[in-house]
Amino acid sequence: MRYKPGTTELETYLAESYEIQEGGKVYVFHLRKDLKFADGTPCTAKDFERSIKRVMKIGGDPSWLVTDFVEDVQAVDDYTLKFVLKKPVAYFLALTATPPYFPVHPNYKPDEIDPDQTAGGVGPYKIVKWVRDQELVLEANENFFGEKPKTERIIIKFYADATTLRLAIEKGEIDIAWRTLNPVDLESLKKKSGLKVYEVPGGAIRYLVLNGNETYGYPTANKLVRQAIAAAIDREDISKRVYLGTWAPLYSLVPMGMWSHIDAFKEKYGDGNIEMARQLLQQAGYSEENKLKIELWWTPTHYGDTEKDLAQVLKEQLEATGMIEVELKSAEWSTYVDYARKGAMMASLFGWYPDYIDPDDYTTPFLKSGANRWLGYPYSNPEVDELLEKASVETDQAKRAEYYKEVQRILAEDAPIVPLVQGQLSLVAKENIGGITLDPTMIFRYYTLYWEE
Repeated sequence: MRYKPGTTELETYLAESYEIQEGGKVYVFHLRKDLKFADGTPCTAKDFERSIKRVMKIGGDPSWLVTDFVEDVQAVDDYTLKFVLKKPVAYFLALTATPPYFPVHPNYKPDEIDPDQTAGGVGPYKIVKWVRDQELVLEANENFFGEKPKTERIIIKFYADATTLRLAIEKGEIDIAWRTLNPVDLESLKKKSGLKVYEVPGGAIRYLVLNGNETYGYPTANKLVRQAIAAAIDREDISKRVYLGTWAPLYSLVPMGMWSHIDAFKEKYGDGNIEMARQLLQQAGYSEENKLKIELWWTPTHYGDTEKDLAQVLKEQLEATGMIEVELKSAEWSTYVDYARKGAMMASLFGWYPDYIDPDDYTTPFLKSGANRWLGYPYSNPEVDELLEKASVETDQAKRAEYYKEVQRILAEDAPIVPLVQGQLSLVAKENIGGITLDPTMIFRYYTLYWEE
């Protein structure tokens, strides 16, 4: 499956059709018969089986997109692929649109990650050069089953920081700058002749984790404390001061524009509600003389140059209650992630980019008991677990939406994770480049690009 360009609508791609059997526990895909790898080697169902089982065996970071759901995958014949799931999964088709389900060439090492391999898959381009962290060169795959790419050769360069990337597009060294540009840079580039800035709503979100796990002894284990922090945060202020309006205020973990989204936190707390925050802090036993002390963690590079400003603005907003004292702490990304897993951070800033386009991807990894181990098990609620479980197997989207709405209301009530802002996708390109399509899937499609006359 793949997402139709410019939409979040799924369509068949490497398969011609599919069947759902045994109440959603079995999926059978009927593959195209003209699939070939870039060197002309035919790609059959056995290659899909081999590739997916390779992902399951290696167990790399994205392998959970397969291993959490798939019990077995089998090539029934050369063009029929059968998945047996551990249980029915309502959004399984969306999972098959993610890279762990893509077939890779037999040259890839069978039991370990092979990051410098260039044999590739069955897409519109083949890899002709790859220099780690520097350059990737693609050329049209003459064995591709679909329409030939509109641009024969694509060179992708990698830049260490946003400033270098901005200079490269300004000097004309590159034709397109994609991701990691700072809000200030985007505003400046909008005024440059010969360049065009594209901006569309994106699926990225930012949020604050308040560790409510009672075993750690943090004050954030008190629901009143978490609610007070949720009430004090002013997302409009964050959007304007930190992101110059390039990120929008967000009042739920489910992003705006996705079915089932509700503004749960705004309905319960408003925005920057200092008076409510003070009342909640008083109920929790705090005062101007006995202030709540919060350690707020942030990481300096992973989320870009604005992260320090975000932490500082949050500190100002919480201390505006007169009853909270915030100590800012930071760590580089690898240490930060390690601290999160160990539950070593009382309050911490994180971001999320979707793995698949479904409300499940914005709720289960954060709120379901055990699934949030990567955040140090900050929250567990049997009622939420049950709702998420029901939503994951229900095939009626209207019923699923009601389950997710209830989860969002409970999230706002318990406030273990406080949504902050939702990002938009931004791209800068020379104004005579056509075929640029951005959508919430955050997939950039090189094969549609062309030079306008």
